Amino acid sequence: MSFFNSINIAGTALTAQQLRLDVLSQNMANADTTRTAEGGPYRRKAVLFQERTNTPFMTALNASRNRSAASSSNFSFGGGVRVSEIAIDETPGPMVYDPSHPDANAEGYVEKPNVNVVMEMVGLISASRSYEANVTAMGLTKAMMAKTFEISRG
Repeated sequence: MSFFNSINIAGTALTAQQLRLDVLSQNMANADTTRTAEGGPYRRKAVLFQERTNTPFMTALNASRNRSAASSSNFSFGGGVRVSEIAIDETPGPMVYDPSHPDANAEGYVEKPNVNVVMEMVGLISASRSYEANVTAMGLTKAMMAKTFEISRG
Protein backbone atom coordinates (compact mmCIF):
# COMPACT_ATOMS: atom_id res chain seq x y z
CA MET A 1 0.00 0.00 0.00
CA SER A 2 1.45 3.35 -0.98
CA PHE A 3 1.64 6.42 1.17
CA PHE A 4 -0.74 8.18 -1.20
CA ASN A 5 -3.30 5.41 -0.83
CA SER A 6 -3.15 5.86 2.95
CA ILE A 7 -3.72 9.60 2.60
CA ASN A 8 -6.58 8.99 0.15
CA ILE A 9 -8.31 6.56 2.53
CA ALA A 10 -7.99 8.99 5.45
CA GLY A 11 -9.26 11.77 3.17
CA THR A 12 -12.42 9.82 2.35
CA ALA A 13 -13.01 9.32 6.07
CA LEU A 14 -12.56 13.05 6.73
CA THR A 15 -15.14 13.89 4.08
CA ALA A 16 -17.61 11.32 5.42
CA GLN A 17 -17.19 12.41 9.05
CA GLN A 18 -17.60 16.07 8.08
CA LEU A 19 -20.95 15.27 6.48
CA ARG A 20 -21.90 13.26 9.57
CA LEU A 21 -21.07 16.26 11.78
CA ASP A 22 -23.20 18.50 9.55
CA VAL A 23 -26.21 16.16 9.71
CA LEU A 24 -25.91 15.72 13.49
CA SER A 25 -25.75 19.50 13.89
CA GLN A 26 -28.84 19.85 11.70
CA ASN A 27 -30.66 17.34 13.89
CA MET A 28 -29.80 19.29 17.03
CA ALA A 29 -30.77 22.60 15.47
CA ASN A 30 -34.22 21.18 14.60
CA ALA A 31 -34.85 19.43 17.92
CA ASP A 32 -37.90 21.64 18.53
CA THR A 33 -39.17 22.09 14.95
CA THR A 34 -42.78 20.94 14.86
CA ARG A 35 -43.62 22.07 11.32
CA THR A 36 -41.67 21.35 8.13
CA ALA A 37 -42.29 21.86 4.41
CA GLU A 38 -43.00 18.12 4.10
CA GLY A 39 -45.61 18.40 6.84
CA GLY A 40 -45.38 17.32 10.44
CA PRO A 41 -42.42 17.61 12.78
CA TYR A 42 -38.77 17.39 11.79
CA ARG A 43 -37.52 13.82 11.36
CA ARG A 44 -34.07 12.85 12.56
CA LYS A 45 -31.54 12.06 9.84
CA ALA A 46 -28.72 9.52 10.02
CA VAL A 47 -25.66 9.17 7.80
CA LEU A 48 -24.96 5.63 6.59
CA PHE A 49 -21.42 4.71 5.58
CA GLN A 50 -20.28 2.08 3.12
CA GLU A 51 -16.86 0.79 2.14
CA ARG A 52 -15.64 2.49 -1.00
CA THR A 53 -14.63 -0.14 -3.48
CA ASN A 54 -11.37 -0.02 -5.32
CA THR A 55 -11.08 1.40 -8.78
CA PRO A 56 -10.82 -1.17 -11.63
CA PHE A 57 -7.08 -0.49 -11.81
CA MET A 58 -6.62 -1.21 -8.09
CA THR A 59 -8.67 -4.40 -8.44
CA ALA A 60 -6.41 -5.60 -11.25
CA LEU A 61 -3.28 -4.60 -9.36
CA ASN A 62 -4.41 -6.43 -6.23
CA ALA A 63 -5.24 -9.55 -8.25
CA SER A 64 -1.79 -9.41 -9.80
CA ARG A 65 -0.19 -9.14 -6.36
CA ASN A 66 -2.25 -12.07 -5.10
CA ARG A 67 -1.12 -14.31 -7.96
CA SER A 68 2.54 -13.44 -7.45
CA ALA A 69 2.50 -13.79 -3.66
CA ALA A 70 4.63 -16.66 -2.44
CA SER A 71 2.44 -17.26 0.57
CA SER A 72 -1.28 -17.86 0.68
CA SER A 73 -1.92 -14.50 2.36
CA ASN A 74 -4.53 -12.33 0.73
CA PHE A 75 -3.55 -8.76 -0.07
CA SER A 76 -6.65 -6.67 0.39
CA PHE A 77 -6.47 -2.93 0.10
CA GLY A 78 -9.53 -0.91 0.91
CA GLY A 79 -10.62 2.15 -0.94
CA GLY A 80 -11.82 4.11 2.05
CA VAL A 81 -15.37 5.01 3.02
CA ARG A 82 -18.23 6.80 1.34
CA VAL A 83 -21.66 7.99 2.41
CA SER A 84 -24.18 5.57 0.95
CA GLU A 85 -27.29 7.34 2.19
CA ILE A 86 -28.71 9.97 4.48
CA ALA A 87 -31.62 8.05 5.98
CA ILE A 88 -34.65 9.63 7.61
CA ASP A 89 -35.71 8.07 10.89
CA GLU A 90 -39.46 7.51 10.67
CA THR A 91 -39.84 6.71 14.36
CA PRO A 92 -42.71 8.80 15.73
CA GLY A 93 -41.74 11.61 18.04
CA PRO A 94 -43.11 12.09 21.54
CA MET A 95 -46.57 13.58 21.94
CA VAL A 96 -46.63 16.54 24.30
CA TYR A 97 -49.82 18.06 25.70
CA ASP A 98 -49.88 21.75 24.77
CA PRO A 99 -53.34 22.90 23.59
CA SER A 100 -52.10 26.47 23.04
CA HIS A 101 -49.49 25.37 20.48
CA PRO A 102 -50.44 26.20 16.86
CA ASP A 103 -49.57 22.64 15.74
CA ALA A 104 -51.67 20.92 18.41
CA ASN A 105 -54.17 18.32 17.24
CA ALA A 106 -57.84 18.25 18.26
CA GLU A 107 -56.96 16.61 21.62
CA GLY A 108 -54.32 19.30 22.36
CA TYR A 109 -51.22 17.14 21.71
CA VAL A 110 -48.24 18.25 19.65
CA GLU A 111 -45.93 15.71 18.01
CA LYS A 112 -42.34 16.73 18.69
CA PRO A 113 -39.35 15.74 16.54
CA ASN A 114 -37.82 12.31 17.18
CA VAL A 115 -34.47 13.89 18.02
CA ASN A 116 -32.78 12.90 21.29
CA VAL A 117 -30.32 15.72 21.97
CA VAL A 118 -28.17 13.57 24.28
CA MET A 119 -27.76 10.87 21.60
CA GLU A 120 -26.94 13.52 19.00
CA MET A 121 -24.23 14.90 21.32
CA VAL A 122 -22.78 11.40 21.68
CA GLY A 123 -22.77 11.15 17.88
CA LEU A 124 -21.06 14.54 17.59
CA ILE A 125 -18.33 13.48 20.01
CA SER A 126 -17.86 10.19 18.16
CA ALA A 127 -17.66 11.89 14.75
CA SER A 128 -15.26 14.49 16.13
CA ARG A 129 -12.97 11.79 17.54
CA SER A 130 -13.05 9.89 14.25
CA TYR A 131 -12.18 13.08 12.40
CA GLU A 132 -9.26 13.71 14.76
CA ALA A 133 -8.00 10.14 14.35
CA ASN A 134 -7.96 10.47 10.58
CA VAL A 135 -6.18 13.83 10.73
CA THR A 136 -3.57 12.16 12.94
CA ALA A 137 -3.24 9.25 10.49
CA MET A 138 -2.65 11.71 7.65
CA GLY A 139 -0.07 13.57 9.71
CA LEU A 140 1.79 10.36 10.55
CA THR A 141 1.77 9.30 6.91
CA LYS A 142 3.15 12.68 5.92
CA ALA A 143 5.90 12.35 8.56
CA MET A 144 6.80 8.86 7.28
CA MET A 145 7.01 10.19 3.73
CA ALA A 146 9.30 13.02 4.85
CA LYS A 147 11.51 10.58 6.75
CA THR A 148 11.69 8.30 3.70
CA PHE A 149 12.84 11.19 1.50
CA GLU A 150 15.35 12.22 4.15
CA ILE A 151 16.80 8.70 4.32
CA SER A 152 16.95 8.40 0.53
CA ARG A 153 18.96 11.64 0.27
CA GLY A 154 21.54 9.94 2.25
